[in-house]
This record gives sequence, structure tokens and C-alpha cells, in this order.
Amino acid sequence: MRALQITKDEAGQRAELTQIPDNELGEGDVTIAIEYSTVNFKDGLGITGAAPVIERFPIVAGIDLAGTVEEATAESGFVAGDKVTVNGWGLAVHHNGGLATRARVPAGWVTRLPGRFTTWDAMAIGTAGYTAALSVLALRRHDVLPANGPVIVTGAAGGVGSVAIALLSTLGYEVHASTGRRSEDSYLLDLGASTVIDRADLSSPAKGVLGAERWAGAVDTVGSHTLVNVLRQIHYGGAVANCGLAQGFDLPGSVIPFIQRSVTLIGIDSVLAPTRSRTHAWDLLAEHLDAGLLKEMTTTVPLDQAVAVAKRVLDGAVRGRTVVDVKA
Repeated sequence: MRALQITKDEAGQRAELTQIPDNELGEGDVTIAIEYSTVNFKDGLGITGAAPVIERFPIVAGIDLAGTVEEATAESGFVAGDKVTVNGWGLAVHHNGGLATRARVPAGWVTRLPGRFTTWDAMAIGTAGYTAALSVLALRRHDVLPANGPVIVTGAAGGVGSVAIALLSTLGYEVHASTGRRSEDSYLLDLGASTVIDRADLSSPAKGVLGAERWAGAVDTVGSHTLVNVLRQIHYGGAVANCGLAQGFDLPGSVIPFIQRSVTLIGIDSVLAPTRSRTHAWDLLAEHLDAGLLKEMTTTVPLDQAVAVAKRVLDGAVRGRTVVDVKA
């Protein structure tokens, strides 16, 4: 199979296109002919070596894949021809990933696609979009409803942020979008944001433990000072779903929003989320994600451009989602 493989030796870490024999696909009971993959922030970290997210070398890059089942054991619950996706789990960490033309994975990692979605759609959504759906579901479970007031999405022009805005606006929320790329204001408004806020308004160290109550809830992809500033401006009883650390993994703030305003901070993990949570997220996307908006936020590139895209993702220079056509 053709694959983007990451290796590491005395000369350092590198990612390059190569051919890998089928007997090196890896362990699993479902073999998939991959049609599309994608590039997420975590892919950027792994492909460039910017963070130690990979546990073994060599390994095929790509934490997402979508394609058609070629072979599966009777016990797996899948049959040849099923359209499926795999998001997270051990892909590109300790198991060969999705930036390749084939994969073999455990059945427990595989999600059957809702009938509405093609395999391209699945990767236009990818881990970023599925994480956004998990975040929106978490806010709804904590009674952050449209009638409660506006919600803010940080890192709004990225993959998670773009899908979160599209979902929230379709569900009737007033969405405020925070971004450092003011050239993307019209794009964010087209996705459904009502207001665009400059990242600088939230990214500096907080001035005081509490601020004026501005938002009923938030989807935060940034962490650090940005998350602290969001927390200190959440309405009484509101909630923040955090799923990223683009600014940093620290939380240099106070517990006061939690104990004086009863604010809830919800951690969102997409890597090991159980099948039931994944199914609910994909059902939400199938019902409420506008197909036109998904196409508007997505660019498709061939496999040999994945490394360049990964570098641009880390630089915050990629708008929305990038699908990789592994056969192109």
C-alpha cells in the first residue's frame, strides 16, 4: 500500500511517502480500503515532530480514515462493502494510521457511517468535526440552551471551531467567534457566527478572577489564558467544553468562577470516547450539519501535500477542514 510513513533515527524524525507491504498493516479484524483521510492539529504535531504524540516508529501517519470494508471477521459485525470511519483510538500513535490506501484495525475502533454521509463527508468532518459535536452535546447535557444567551467558540477558524459554529448556529444558538485571523471574519459570519471577537481580547493574562457575564457557554480549543478569560465571563450556571490547547496546556486562573458562579468546565476527549458517545456525535452531525457549510469550510488535497498542510495547521494558517484524497 502507498502510505505517509513517519520514521525516526539518529538523523531525526521525518515523514515521507513510501510503499508498505500488506503484512505490515497491523493487527485487527477489519481491513479497510481507505478513500480519504484528513489533517488535524494532532496530525500536525505527529508529522512534524512538534510534540511526542507518537509511541512507536516507524508508523503510518493520520489519526482519521474513511473508506470501504474489504474484509472482516464474522465476529466483527462488519461485512465487505460497509462504509466506515475510524477516528482516534490508536491510529498514528501506536497503530498504523489513515494517510494510506489501506488499513487493518480492531472492530471496536470502527464506526459505520450514517447513510447521509459519503466517505468524503466523513473526513471533511473528521476528528475535528466529531470533537466539535461531542462538545456541543456536552453543552446541551449541561443545559446550555439557545434561550440562555450567546455561546463563544475560540479558535473559530480552525477545524473544530468551524464545525462547532455551523452546528451551534443551526441549532439556534447566537454564536460569538474568537479568532486571530480577522481576514476570516466573513467566512465565520457565513458559517453562522453573529459576532467576531479578536483573539487578543482573550489571550492575555486575566485581569481579575471574574468579569462581566457575557456567555452562557463556550467551546474552547485554545486553553491557557484564553480559557481562563472565557471562564471568568460565563453566566451563572453556564458551562465550557474544552477540547484543545492551541495556546497552551496550562490553566493560569482561579477557582472562583466554579465556586461563585457555579460554572462547569467539561473536558472533551475524542481519542478514547466510547462507541455510544461516538454514535451520538455522528447522529447529531447527520441531523444538523449543513452540507453546504461543510463544503464551504473544506479543501481537498492529494496525499503528497499532507506534510505541507500539517505544517500550516500548526502555524494556524489553515481555514476549516482539509481532506486528503489518499489515491490522488
